[in-house]
Amino acid sequence: MKILHVITSLNLEQGGPAQGLRNITSHYAALGAKATVLTMDEANDDLGSVDHLTVITIGKGKGTFCYHPKLIKKLKSIAAEFDAVIVHGLWQYHGHAVRQALKHTNVPYYVFPHGMLDPYFKHAYPLKHLKKSVFWYLSQYAVLRDAKAVLFTCEEEKRLAEASFSRYTVNPVVVNYGTNITPIAQQASEDAFYSKYPALKNKQIFLFLSRIHAKKGCDLLIKAFANALQKNTNIHLVMAGPDHTGWKSELVAIAKSMNADTHITWTGMLKNELKWSAIKAANVFILPSHQENFGISVAEALALGTPVLISNKVNIWREIEEMKAGLVEDDTLAGTENLISRWMALTNEEKSTIQQNAEKCFEQKFDIKQASKNIITQIKSDLRHD
Repeated sequence: MKILHVITSLNLEQGGPAQGLRNITSHYAALGAKATVLTMDEANDDLGSVDHLTVITIGKGKGTFCYHPKLIKKLKSIAAEFDAVIVHGLWQYHGHAVRQALKHTNVPYYVFPHGMLDPYFKHAYPLKHLKKSVFWYLSQYAVLRDAKAVLFTCEEEKRLAEASFSRYTVNPVVVNYGTNITPIAQQASEDAFYSKYPALKNKQIFLFLSRIHAKKGCDLLIKAFANALQKNTNIHLVMAGPDHTGWKSELVAIAKSMNADTHITWTGMLKNELKWSAIKAANVFILPSHQENFGISVAEALALGTPVLISNKVNIWREIEEMKAGLVEDDTLAGTENLISRWMALTNEEKSTIQQNAEKCFEQKFDIKQASKNIITQIKSDLRHD
């Protein structure tokens, strides 16, 4: 079985979809499938590890919409080579292009929204939502309506998507999601992280591993952490992630005003061994996000047995709470303060139990192998019934 994945960019700095695509397709070979990716990256862009993928690059699209005049023609020219096409992400030209290119073919297409139908965006960015509403009625609604299925990562994402737009007709399928535990991850130790940041050894590390972005609740975390320092000065916050919006300077100013800046380390984006080493070194992972479709970094922390402190706006919070793999609170300042204070109040024995539960939670809920199998099974089932 040959599957074409269409995404605007495979650059990992663009967020979760690029990593999710890599993770899912890494298990295709064992399932008798082969993945090709069509992306609007340049041929000479550094896309990281893509060894298991055949990558077709057609160059950058125009503007935030990523319009590319050659995309539909390219899709039409190669569509017959594939059994199915999967579109990653919404609100850009590539979904419209796939629908147009496959309209008069027998090749089905699927859409992976990656959380982009969450009603959070309607309230947080009303002007953007207004623009999206126009695009929804002009094109996006039809893209989802005509898809063979819309693939959701969990029941919570599927449920929330229904509240985004009044006109909503899709065939929803929950395929689950997760991440890989690579050999590098399995063999990781905290040594590489401490070698780069020796001053953090013997500190109680709270690790934030995500984009520096308003929806991630970074400001709540800085303030809550600063307040927690009044009771324990041996705790340290590591803020690891790219800052595409330039928000870091404001967050640093908040930390300085609260006398917390010397207890916070900003690492930028961590990759490969250093990322896994940071997760190993951390006592606990923390993400007080206002919206999180899945949270690949949450699953990565669980995989290495690092307990997670998350908000109830991270869509997999129910699974975390059910398996006692971490703590869950509201995405408010009070909720974030509770996450930290509740964690610090636990005994070493209680923390050890949560650590063990974290690994079990990953194995049972978030191993990407199952998601890959679910996707291939869904496509095969659809092809048999067509």
